[in-house]
Amino acid sequence: MKFKFPSAYTILFALIVLMACLTWIIPAGQYQMIMNDELGKEVPKVGSYQTVDANPQGIVEVLMAPVQGFYDPATYSARAIDIALFVLIIGGFIGVVTRTGAIDSGIAATMTRLKGREKWMIPILMGLFAMGGTVYGMAEETLPFYILLIPVMIAAGYDTIVGVAIIMLGAGIGCLGSTINPFATVIASNAAGINFMEGFGLRAIILLVGWLLCVIYVMRYAKKIKKDPSKSLVASQKEANEKHFLHDKSNTKLSLTNNHKIVLILFGLSFSIMVWGVSIGGWWMAELSALFIGASIVIGLVARLSETQLTDSFIDGARDLLGVALIIAIARGLVVIMDNGNITHSILFFAEGLLGGLNDIVFINAIYWIEVVLCFIIPSSSGLAVLTMPIMAPLADFAGVGRELVVTAFQSASGLPNIITPTSGVVMGALAIGRVSYASWLKFTLPLIAMLSVMIMVLLSFAVTFS
Repeated sequence: MKFKFPSAYTILFALIVLMACLTWIIPAGQYQMIMNDELGKEVPKVGSYQTVDANPQGIVEVLMAPVQGFYDPATYSARAIDIALFVLIIGGFIGVVTRTGAIDSGIAATMTRLKGREKWMIPILMGLFAMGGTVYGMAEETLPFYILLIPVMIAAGYDTIVGVAIIMLGAGIGCLGSTINPFATVIASNAAGINFMEGFGLRAIILLVGWLLCVIYVMRYAKKIKKDPSKSLVASQKEANEKHFLHDKSNTKLSLTNNHKIVLILFGLSFSIMVWGVSIGGWWMAELSALFIGASIVIGLVARLSETQLTDSFIDGARDLLGVALIIAIARGLVVIMDNGNITHSILFFAEGLLGGLNDIVFINAIYWIEVVLCFIIPSSSGLAVLTMPIMAPLADFAGVGRELVVTAFQSASGLPNIITPTSGVVMGALAIGRVSYASWLKFTLPLIAMLSVMIMVLLSFAVTFS
């Protein structure tokens, strides 16, 4: 029997079980947590680590972890239930817009106008998503764009991987090269005791070089599969994906009516308000969910959908993303197991011990790789910053390395694994939307991840040498 790579649900649940097993092996311990008034969060105190009573996690705790992950605020970022509800409402919103026929007609009109120039959508869109990533850490907010962009890419002759890559790699490289991201760079800098503008130049270079690498990589793949669709990593799903994303209308001539244009304007306006709300208005998942409920109603009225058509379309759209919502909760269960088992701080303490006595170049690269590993365990960039920067930054003083370089190493690390980490609800949710298996995504991204890692290590080493 041919081996079949397990689904995202199985991978995540297996990781929860593995982490539960580690709570029986890794000594339990905790740092003393003190309130940082500037951050408004508790941070670990350097040198305060001590062992505590073990709390190994058993079968009941494993089964409870995804449930607790839904609502437990101790997972260092927004509750999963807030994000999952947002995903379901976005699904309903897309369902309503799709019912109007505006998306299908808009895709057809776009392809007609871009005939022969489709490839230039890749650098432009990746640049826009990278901007969102570097300015405010665009992550969960990208989920609705997959539903919109993937059909456009399929209609242009590409595959679902290209659609997923434009968004995930675009926003990911923006987060990796975050310049003023308040949820990662600013929090990490404050926790390290420095101004967040220190190290801005190096992070801007990482952003620009990383964006260029990602664009070239995606464009080469897109060109290859457009010339020969059999070389697509999801070639076996070509017909099924076209049917799913193009709604059996790939060969139907569609006209873009004035009503469709109004719906598409409202559609775009909704996302513009979302970006404004997150980056400037201080909105989060509750406000965004309310926005798209309201937008669904307005669009339904403009398109003259009946009450039954509107509600059925919304429910059907939400149903399509139910699996994504569940993935987000299961991913949070991993952190719940670690925290309840009292091994999160023990892993951090072990990492602290690895850094003693290293020279400056080895030290900064070791910081980078330690943060990479920790990011797989704690996929929240703000949570990782609060936990690790109060420990790592003082160690930099002994190694003769600037604290701004430690922040940059953290920033690059926290952005990189979130392109592939299976513990990220955003990554696994996006792959579920795009119908891309985790194995196919790994095969596509690992060569790029290797190139980005080498680039980051070289730049960090140069910065340490000439600082």
